[in-house]
Amino acid sequence: MYILINFINVIMHIDTYLTLIVQQYGILSYVILFFVIFLETGLVVTPFFPGDSMLFAAGALAGIGSMSIFTLLVVGYFASILGDTSNFYIGRYIGSKILSNKKVRFINKKHLKRSQKFYKQHGKITIVLAKFIPIIRTLVPFVAGISQMNYFKFISYNMIGAGLWVSLYLGGGYFFGNLSFIKDHFSFALITILIVSLLPGLIVFIKERQNNDDHNENNIPSTEI
Repeated sequence: MYILINFINVIMHIDTYLTLIVQQYGILSYVILFFVIFLETGLVVTPFFPGDSMLFAAGALAGIGSMSIFTLLVVGYFASILGDTSNFYIGRYIGSKILSNKKVRFINKKHLKRSQKFYKQHGKITIVLAKFIPIIRTLVPFVAGISQMNYFKFISYNMIGAGLWVSLYLGGGYFFGNLSFIKDHFSFALITILIVSLLPGLIVFIKERQNNDDHNENNIPSTEI
């Protein structure tokens, strides 16, 4: 319980911890950031890692000159692509075995099934959309691998999604992270980031429901009076 509380505390105050990491480790901070993003996107068992908030906090530090925004963009971009590639091949080669094991630990099968459904409904564009949805972001490359998606098609969409995701959150931190209101209410800002991250999935879900309703209405058999 103590470890869990500390972990939540690190996530909710990641701006402070990241500042300390930069002060203590200097250029190695980029390596730490690389591995956090790589692990969040690259391992199906670590979808809870704080990729969104860490990118935003790193962008805010770049805004005051403590980190290089260009280096952050490169590190974040390649960490995301390599992480997704790793997850893709894990899904391709051992995904089916993992799913067939009823006693598999550390993987939430409900989240995995939602990701599979999301992938089946929206096809390749899912690779881009999933980047903005926590948990789904980690699981979709794994699902794409299980589905035996062509890697070159996967990586082309993945490059677009990774570029948009990393640029949006680093850019948001760089341009807005040092505003007095954001600095004074950083925990609130992180929660807002999470909510914004869920918006693309919510929009897709609403459109899907509307399409299903329209389809059902069009298929109602006419009755003669």
